[in-house]
Amino acid sequence: MSAAIDELAPGTHAAIFARQDAWHRLGTTVTDAFTAQDALEKGHLGGWDVRKLPLTATEITEDGVTTVDVPDQFATVRTNPVTGTVEPLGVVGKSYRPIQNEEQIDLLDAIVDESGAHFETAGSIRGGKQTFVSMKMPRDILIGGKDAVNLYLIASTSHDGTAALRFVTAPVRVACANTLMEAHRSATSTFSIRHTSGAAGRVQEARDALGMTFRYAEEFETEANRMVDATITAGWFDQYIRDLYRVKPTDKFDDLGKGTRIALAQLRSLWENSLTLDGVRDTRWGAYNVFTEWVDHYSQIRIAGDKDAARAQRAVAHKGTVSLKRRAFDLALV
Repeated sequence: MSAAIDELAPGTHAAIFARQDAWHRLGTTVTDAFTAQDALEKGHLGGWDVRKLPLTATEITEDGVTTVDVPDQFATVRTNPVTGTVEPLGVVGKSYRPIQNEEQIDLLDAIVDESGAHFETAGSIRGGKQTFVSMKMPRDILIGGKDAVNLYLIASTSHDGTAALRFVTAPVRVACANTLMEAHRSATSTFSIRHTSGAAGRVQEARDALGMTFRYAEEFETEANRMVDATITAGWFDQYIRDLYRVKPTDKFDDLGKGTRIALAQLRSLWENSLTLDGVRDTRWGAYNVFTEWVDHYSQIRIAGDKDAARAQRAVAHKGTVSLKRRAFDLALV
């Protein structure tokens, strides 16, 4: 799995993590929660001065060099905070307004100012094209009286014109490109600020939009605990996964499409054997978690290369995958 953490200079990465090393062990790890200033200085996210430069195209022929201005198109660049080098990030239009990392961090800090949340991770990925900052929320979700699910408020943005400044709440500690994708696909509430509009003055609007987080936590906790208390049989599970794929009662297994047959067989095997289900295997909560585990880690990917990253990307971009996860949750409700 690729981390894609931004390497500013040999051995120096733009990332900072509180207490717990990220799996890739890149960036700076501090012993306690860090501050906004730490994110900018120790995480090397400050002083980039992301800006637009007029875009030109150059042609070299036997007759010489020709430079052409590209109307209404600009290159976004940054100043590398370690080397001082000006580096390209992307191509944007004339209405695009860069949002500095300082603004992103200050907004996140202001949104949760007195809630008890604290900075947990921050970093840059894909050569500075995208950045993330997360704060751990003060309230966890407790499933089955023992399974604590942490909630995080995550701010992410792009400096290459591909994404807005986005705030999401999700049960994911962001540490790399793939966990950022996971956070976006697991989001319980979201709020976006486009790069064509100002970020300043929208703090209260963001607070209101994200205010559903704590209500969601309470509702999700209640529904999930009802699932934990509802026991199931092998027959119930088989019907559950058939209903997920809208298999009719009269349909014979051998007559189903190859992809559906593989999915049903893998799901049944995972339900029987996954170690992550110990204690909840024979419950509706366990059935739902079988499906999410299969989608995130075992579902078929028909491309070469990093299949884990491809699954994460598909879960973010593919509406069918997202709606199927929602359907899995709804079918497991008591």
